[in-house]
Amino acid sequence: MPSPTKFFRSVLTGAALLLGLGDPSRAAAAPSWTANQDDALLFDVRLGQYRLGDGVRGYQTGSASCVDLADMIIALDLPVRLDKKLRRATGWIFEEQRTFTIDRDAGTVQIINKTQKLAPDDIFDTPEGWCVASDTLSSWLGITLDIDQANALLIIKSNDKLPVERALERRNRAAKIRNIVDFDLKTLPQAAAPFKGIRMPAVDAVFAIGGLAQNQSRGGSQLSASYELYAAGEVGPVAYNARLSSNRSGVPNSLRVQAYRIDPKSRLLGPLKATHVAVGDVSGVSTALVAQSSVGRGAFVTNRPVERREAFDRTDFRGELPNGWDAELYRNGQLLAFSSNRGDGRYEFLDVALLYGQNAFEVVLYGPQGQIRRERRTVPVGLDSIPPRKTFYSAAINDDGRDLIGFGQQGQFGRTGLRGSFGLERGLNAKTSVSAYAHSLRFENGIRRNFAEVALRRAIGPTLLEISGATSGGKGSAVRAQLLGELKGTFISAETINARGGFRSDRVEQDITGLHTLSLDHIFTIGERSLPLHTEARYTVRSSGNDSFDAAARVSTSVGRIAVTGQLDWRSEKRRFGPAEPGVMNASILANGRFKGLRLRGEARYRLSGGSRFEGASLVGEWGAGGDDRYRNDWRAEIGYDQPLRRARVGLGYIRRFEKLSLTASVEGASDGAVAAGLNLAFSLGPDPRGGTRITADRIATQGQAVARVFRDRNGDGHWQPGEPEEKDVQLTAGRAPVSRLTSADGQVIIDSLEPFQPVLIGVDASSLPDPYVQPSTQGVVVTPRPGIAIRIELPLASAGEIDGTLIREGGTALEGVDLELIDVEGRAVRSARSDFDGFFLFEAVPYGRYTMRILAASAAAVHVEPALPHVGVVDEKNPIAHFGVVAARGFSQLH
Repeated sequence: MPSPTKFFRSVLTGAALLLGLGDPSRAAAAPSWTANQDDALLFDVRLGQYRLGDGVRGYQTGSASCVDLADMIIALDLPVRLDKKLRRATGWIFEEQRTFTIDRDAGTVQIINKTQKLAPDDIFDTPEGWCVASDTLSSWLGITLDIDQANALLIIKSNDKLPVERALERRNRAAKIRNIVDFDLKTLPQAAAPFKGIRMPAVDAVFAIGGLAQNQSRGGSQLSASYELYAAGEVGPVAYNARLSSNRSGVPNSLRVQAYRIDPKSRLLGPLKATHVAVGDVSGVSTALVAQSSVGRGAFVTNRPVERREAFDRTDFRGELPNGWDAELYRNGQLLAFSSNRGDGRYEFLDVALLYGQNAFEVVLYGPQGQIRRERRTVPVGLDSIPPRKTFYSAAINDDGRDLIGFGQQGQFGRTGLRGSFGLERGLNAKTSVSAYAHSLRFENGIRRNFAEVALRRAIGPTLLEISGATSGGKGSAVRAQLLGELKGTFISAETINARGGFRSDRVEQDITGLHTLSLDHIFTIGERSLPLHTEARYTVRSSGNDSFDAAARVSTSVGRIAVTGQLDWRSEKRRFGPAEPGVMNASILANGRFKGLRLRGEARYRLSGGSRFEGASLVGEWGAGGDDRYRNDWRAEIGYDQPLRRARVGLGYIRRFEKLSLTASVEGASDGAVAAGLNLAFSLGPDPRGGTRITADRIATQGQAVARVFRDRNGDGHWQPGEPEEKDVQLTAGRAPVSRLTSADGQVIIDSLEPFQPVLIGVDASSLPDPYVQPSTQGVVVTPRPGIAIRIELPLASAGEIDGTLIREGGTALEGVDLELIDVEGRAVRSARSDFDGFFLFEAVPYGRYTMRILAASAAAVHVEPALPHVGVVDEKNPIAHFGVVAARGFSQLH
């Protein structure tokens, strides 16, 4: 039974509420506190690892605390307007539908459609404005505000990421991308992975079985089983790879083996300073007029940079394409090509034409669950494509069409015969280069011809011109001119080849005496929509008189989530004898779209002339079937119709990806009665860099790997020692991309799918560290991957502190808005800051160490001071906050 006191208090409260007098118990508890300087507080606001704003003012109101509402609006970047005169605050909190209104005169607060009365101790009037009780503000915002008065901290906690936190993460990611671009990788720590001993090879394996059933007139039933094994490893100073494949009966029919060495630093073969040496099954040299790259047993050597293109007007794109994903390639906003899942986890766009100037390429990757990733690359064509005062050589000899180890006659393919090339290229200056090649080629009919080829490349204004010529030792000659340029937004590519005397090569076919090509690219803008247009025309002259003319036009656009490309192709032929064949025009359209979790790609073809008819169409749909981000399952359905064959087909595929392997099952049926089914199994086997053997669904024989350990470097030597704690669940970055796996309990993570022989910076994503006062000791480690080889690296973490001070001009005037850099003992910039209106600057999350400071050159020039600053500071366990005090920058006049 309640006590009399509680009983009468309840009766009094009920009567007061009934008469509209409010809650007397709360009125009795209403504090008599008023703002005074002794109770004033200034909080440093922390959200995870981030510091928000310039501090929030507040007061101690007896046993509780309040915070200034206007300061919180600024710190959290809330779209809320506070009007002290009207005594109202209006706006929304974190989401537009979550409207928020405070009406002081009415004594109410409304959040969406819920209105509640303001209690006397919810808001206090202070000289600064409205001071809201921390508990009350927490409930309004749906977050937790913890006040640590001892350290003057206001700690914000939220179950979901707040918009201000996401914005800070985006800025950090953008800053990291800019930093990666700005870094000279040669100045950063390099991972050493010397060639030594015998390394266990890594093997990529693909096994496939299938069956085809059709009517007896077309061959009856067939069963097939095939496999392909690709191995990569190293023996002492030599790397090797081998590819073994079978025919459809499972009998080995091709074995290709190559021993090679690639060194981007040009340290091979002593004075030859080669970058690439290979023997075994190798590719040959490719040139503009004579040789086309061929494959066969032989040898190859060059000192060309690993990343340098042989052709200045073409480039290649390769990258990772997870199962269930597809890729589109855009150049300057125009859809050029697409690549769907090939089963090997890669996409390839080869021999992509380049335009003069900046070629802005974008590869867009679409995932089965609606994910979109964009990879951008700019390829300049102009002065940067000509190496000044450099000499490159290439030499190759191979028995085209023969494997090093053949299986009877099955080891032959393509053109057969021994062929070789040797060439030199010299950059005369920044605008001009020359090249000369000698070739000996054998053609299908057994005829051998020797060639000499020369070329001159020159940049002329906004164009790049290449003129080349070749002779075949009395068996004819040819000349070629190629021009890339840009005129008022229109990109021009023109090429002409003229041959005479029966000249024939890999590039100029028998009977052709002239090839003349012109292509134009222009982007038209209609409102906010861009319409990239590509047109191309080619005229082929033949000694037989049967000339031909080909023309094409392609336009691309995007409508919502659908990208559409339409193309027209025209071909006409001229006959020396008899009437000319009528011209033929074909039209095609390609559309890609995504609707929630469904990805659709459709294609249709139609002949517009020469007997108009529908040629065919296909539609492919892909959608996810569950699983997590790495090991998801996917469905793929396809329908199509081929009018010339009067054949319709329908197919269904299922992809199941596990940690150690991936399975693909498919079935297809056609209107002619044919039914096919297949099962594909793929996995990779190789040494586990952490010890033992590793089986994975990722391809490891064709790609590079690294294993990184993230740890607390307590003794500061940069190397892990037993007893130093490892950090789990840390996100790493490889170049611009985040690594898909987090570090495990031992602080280690394997990074797969690294592009071989291309240096990449591997570092710690500081935003994933749980403690903002623990930061990476370095920007990361540069790794130059090798196929099938795992490189071990260590990424130390160090405790962090702060460095502050006040920047003034020598003489006493504060320097505002000046960009500063903090420099470590190795001369690298590790942090940046900008001085405030009073010259105050603050470097946060600074790893323990010894630092100097400098002004960025642009800022120094703007305020007419020297970049160098004299102060040296040490941040360590004894001094986590280093005060530089007043830092005086010397003016130019004192030194110049």
